[in-house]
Amino acid sequence: MAPSTPARGTPTGSSPEKPEADGQTVVPLPTSDPDAEGAALEPRRGWRFYAVFPGLCLVNLLVALDTTVVGLALPSISASLDAGELFIWAVNGYYLAMAVAQPLTGQLADLFGRRGPTLVALGLFSIGSGLCGGATSIEMLIAGRIIQGLGGGAMVVLSVVLIADLVPLRSRTKYLAFTMAFFALGTFIGPILSGSVIDGASWRWVFYINLPVCGLALLLFGFFLNVHHGDRRSLPDKLRAIDWSGNALVSSTVVSILIALTWGGTLHSWASYHVLVPLLVGGLGLVLYFFHQRFLASSPTIPFRVFGNPTSFLGFLIAFFHGIFMSWIPFALPIYFQTLKQMSPLEAAVNCLPVAAPFAPASIVAGVVIQKTGRYKPPLALGSLLMPVAAGCLTLLDAATPKAAYVVIQLVAGMAIGTAFVCTLPAIQASLPEEDVAAATATSGFLRSFGFIWGGAIPSAVFNSRFDALLGQISDPAVRALVARGGAYQRGTRAFLTSLDSTPQLQAEVLGVYAAAIKQVWQVYIAFGAITVPLALAIPEVTLRTKLDTKYGLRAGKPEPDVTADSRVAGTEASADP
Repeated sequence: MAPSTPARGTPTGSSPEKPEADGQTVVPLPTSDPDAEGAALEPRRGWRFYAVFPGLCLVNLLVALDTTVVGLALPSISASLDAGELFIWAVNGYYLAMAVAQPLTGQLADLFGRRGPTLVALGLFSIGSGLCGGATSIEMLIAGRIIQGLGGGAMVVLSVVLIADLVPLRSRTKYLAFTMAFFALGTFIGPILSGSVIDGASWRWVFYINLPVCGLALLLFGFFLNVHHGDRRSLPDKLRAIDWSGNALVSSTVVSILIALTWGGTLHSWASYHVLVPLLVGGLGLVLYFFHQRFLASSPTIPFRVFGNPTSFLGFLIAFFHGIFMSWIPFALPIYFQTLKQMSPLEAAVNCLPVAAPFAPASIVAGVVIQKTGRYKPPLALGSLLMPVAAGCLTLLDAATPKAAYVVIQLVAGMAIGTAFVCTLPAIQASLPEEDVAAATATSGFLRSFGFIWGGAIPSAVFNSRFDALLGQISDPAVRALVARGGAYQRGTRAFLTSLDSTPQLQAEVLGVYAAAIKQVWQVYIAFGAITVPLALAIPEVTLRTKLDTKYGLRAGKPEPDVTADSRVAGTEASADP
């Protein structure tokens, strides 16, 4: 069992001890001697930690790659497998599975330990990649993508949970920054990899390329991820402890919302009952899910206590918006380059690289600042303040924007997201006991993935609605029909625009509507970017723990048949891994 009074962080400058509503006592870390405190920040980590850590970075890269790598390959996949209207689920199936896997993963990690779920998740991702690469029908591809997403969503959560098990909170941000930077890098280089593979080989290699990297990660985890287990209950007791009804409810809720977002503005209008009914059902499902977690579930997947303080609550909100930001830019920038700049898909992907370039350095710098100062609020506030500024700069992009200008604007946007992205999880974890790390991490991952879904749907809705509203400016009825009701994004390519070269006036009309629609996407992005500013400024600052207090951790040998909580806490990598 965990200690009965786990040490929690407290707002900086608070009294030495403050009773909480649940009867627990908060004991803040001493801050009177920063040098002495800083000396404990970086205990020596054994070689096993540095053998496992590259694997965590690799799996984050792979999971992120597969969120964007399919987009550019989708036309080739659709034609090869005769996908018809099912083509969109090659993308959405992955998003859906990632989102629904994450709440359950935190519970499984607590019940079954970290090693088993990690190996199973990576195995699922590998199997899904193989199925996708060898798909002979669109149904087989979608099934493979769902399996990929289940493994990928679990891996994102488990990589953070493992770092939390092995590194004290204040030092943790530096390592989290590296894994998150790999995730962001994968998100943005996915289209480039996809374009390169399609140009030189079959689309199937978009998926097959995952397999050797998965094999390397499996070797690293299989040989070196030797961690304490934690829960000693029998298998039937563990299976009964899983929140099956809650997971079924949240899965059906996300499916319903995703159906509405997939159909809205394309197959059906946003005012159609085909869209409104599943959207309302999904919204009601979310309310029922949180009611179920609060009052009905005996072992909730998302314990309501993780929302029980202002720091974690605001941190979860910010994580949701960060998911929106992460997918908004990859949606809008490629269409800008392919229409107003008339670049090929691969050229557009390459010209989107500047937004990814500062992400990793900004995340790592923010992580180091948090480690050195023990404060996450300043970098979080800085990144949040830069967000609407970057969005405002993006509204200036047009056909005449020189390369130097759009590169600098992208660098600002990437720096804003990268700086803020790494700061929310330390805030959430600092305000909760270590025993809630897995549940809090899973909740944060779920909300970020849920935001990722909305981050594709909202700009799509804005773009299509604005484009349809301006269709009257296009004089040719046949062209209007091609780009109406979602067709504008599908046909937002250099090939389509060059087909209008013979009628320059018509081409200019079409480009004018594209420019107006893209500009409105960025204008709405300003509003969403501004939402996080007051949230970041209002979030309380909590002392970051410098001591590692966990049931889990790297061990040198086999676990004892019956160990106490105290001996398991002592079995961290700092002491058990020479």
